[in-house]
Amino acid sequence: MTTWQGWQQFVRTPTPAPPAPDAPARSIEERLAYHSAFVTVRTPAIDTLATSVRTLMVLGRYQQTTARPSLILTGPAAAGKTTALLHVGRTCHLAHTRTAPPPGKPSDIQVPVAYVLVPPGATAKILATEFARYLGIPITARMTQAQITESVCHTYNQTGIRLVLIDEIHRVNPRTTTGAETADLIKDLTERIQATFVYAGIDVTQTPLFSGVRGAQLAGRASLIQCGPLPARLGNKHPFTDTITDLENALDLHHHKPGTLPRHTTYLHQRTAGRIGSLTRLIRQAAITAIHDGTERITKTALDAIRLDHHAETTNQTRTRTPNRRTPH
Repeated sequence: MTTWQGWQQFVRTPTPAPPAPDAPARSIEERLAYHSAFVTVRTPAIDTLATSVRTLMVLGRYQQTTARPSLILTGPAAAGKTTALLHVGRTCHLAHTRTAPPPGKPSDIQVPVAYVLVPPGATAKILATEFARYLGIPITARMTQAQITESVCHTYNQTGIRLVLIDEIHRVNPRTTTGAETADLIKDLTERIQATFVYAGIDVTQTPLFSGVRGAQLAGRASLIQCGPLPARLGNKHPFTDTITDLENALDLHHHKPGTLPRHTTYLHQRTAGRIGSLTRLIRQAAITAIHDGTERITKTALDAIRLDHHAETTNQTRTRTPNRRTPH
């Protein structure tokens, strides 16, 4: 997805959908593939991000003199940041496709969204090259960073990019010389490319990105959206239970009884620490196992048998471990 061709394939590929009530039964291989990809459940973070992006794109549409306001999506690992980022990017792309007139010739093709991944330890030149690679902008080894950046800004504006998604932004460390130059490049791009920038990274507020002069500039231009674990209860709402229900309704298992998973909300919240990434992985693995062993349903016993990501497992062990206390005599 870090190239225009790959991104187009991503947005044009139909999203997985649960079987229609009157549809013929799908084969085992079809159902295994379905649960492997699975549906994207709209979480509060996705809704907040979608609304904020739509507003900021309108707000910055005609802004010319300074960098447009941007967004930072932050939170722990497995909290669904990249999923939210890609979902909003896909929505923006498809909305543009529906309203934009068809191109008269190849040079008229508009590119509404760019998705760039920050490489580990990226220098400013490497990151500028990643921006160029997305659109297939020709560059040579002899080109300087300034030349690559100039080509990127010109081409991005010419192709009409309106939304730039930058993932893994926490990899930029402005406290190092290399990181400082990379942070300066990003600032330069936001001022020269006529688009709204959205960043996603792990616990960004706890990284050097928000420290010093450069951090103050970023904090002064970017709104922060937290993509944290889903709470078991929020006022009168139960977002974690609602998410479990949505995931269960999307299952394609022959003998699974609706309402089974929501009854285990407390267990599932403790097991996954409320992280949407860990929750969807647990349910997907359980569904695939249920198809393989022929049970065609998910039970708590089946969930117990599945090993999750190390972070979720260690968090669960910490929460459930009871200290051995001796009663004083």
